[in-house]
Amino acid sequence: MIGRVLVARALRSFADGFIAVVLPAYLLALGLGQVEVGVIETATLLGSALCTLAIGRWGYRFSIRRLLLGASLLMTATGLAFAGLSAFWPLLLVAFAGTLNPSSGDASIFMPLDHTMLATAEDRTAVFSRYSFLGSIAGAAGALAAALPQGLASYLSFLDALRLMFVLYAAVGVAVWLLYLRLPDPKAGEQRPAVPLGPSRATVWRLAALFSVDSFAGGLVLNSLLALWLFQRFDMSLAAAGAFFFWTGLLAAFSQLVAGPLARRIGMVNTMVFTHIPSSVFLICAALSSSLNWVLAFLLMRSALSQMDVPARGAFVMSVVTPAERPAAASFTAVPRSLAAAVSPSITGAMFAAGALAAPLAACGVLKIAYDLALFAAFRRAESRADASQVQAREIEQRNPLT
Repeated sequence: MIGRVLVARALRSFADGFIAVVLPAYLLALGLGQVEVGVIETATLLGSALCTLAIGRWGYRFSIRRLLLGASLLMTATGLAFAGLSAFWPLLLVAFAGTLNPSSGDASIFMPLDHTMLATAEDRTAVFSRYSFLGSIAGAAGALAAALPQGLASYLSFLDALRLMFVLYAAVGVAVWLLYLRLPDPKAGEQRPAVPLGPSRATVWRLAALFSVDSFAGGLVLNSLLALWLFQRFDMSLAAAGAFFFWTGLLAAFSQLVAGPLARRIGMVNTMVFTHIPSSVFLICAALSSSLNWVLAFLLMRSALSQMDVPARGAFVMSVVTPAERPAAASFTAVPRSLAAAVSPSITGAMFAAGALAAPLAACGVLKIAYDLALFAAFRRAESRADASQVQAREIEQRNPLT
């Protein structure tokens, strides 16, 4: 079961990897403007956030297998619809209701369902690490595949070649459906009971508010918007952009392997803050640079650090709440992040249309630094208290293995 979920994650991340690069090029080729591109990308994230919220609220009524199969069919329909449509409003509707993911992470309806299946593993930490690592590696390979439309230029028009990438996205949805078809059929409510927040409510809401600032900032510079920026400012080709995002994805993937040992050495909060701030400085430097070579160098250095906070963040949230509150804490910190990130792409599109091409990158860097400083001020002492609580929790779990 776990193996099928991991392979499905890798396939979806491969598709997301090339879509993040191809999507802005496709929308521009259809004659849409920068504002329309930003609005469509906002719709994709907003739709994903609302779907995630709906899964958390009503998903227990259905088996996880059925929900995953339905999501896979929705992925297929999304790819075929984008390949066949050209007008802004139909594309906007499909973007909102579908599964397109213009970001570098898993921000779709699949994520909470996959996590529920993976939570049945004995060594959850190791399984979730493999899940994230495989997703990052496959996403990097998908970014490299974004060069295919230019390779097909001698056989098809550029627009038709771009449409073919969305057909490929739909085919991945079919492959994922076949993988999920063989999964067992546990009930979502049996695997992940809804537990309300108790003594950690205030802590979770503070974290959710801070994470929302970080996600709003990150939404200003989604991979697809960063690709649009490179297209517009430096006239970068689709193939070159795909190769660049392959290397950024690869750096991000391997940096997450370093995050665990680093967090054990200096602490989770320190890992989040002291790797995030330099990555934001590199992003600001890229925004202010006029040389493409320096821009790419700064962005690569940013990628080597920017995702190291992801595993540390998840582990920290789980460490500052009681074991019974963990499912609720994961939900209440994830949904506000998704909603905050959904607002940003349309703002970036408007900035691009106004000619302020560097503004979204600089704003992202400044907001993320402010988030890091606020997180450090609020929670730098919380980790030691959480460690003591975890010792007590482990003692309780040893006395009651079914907890």
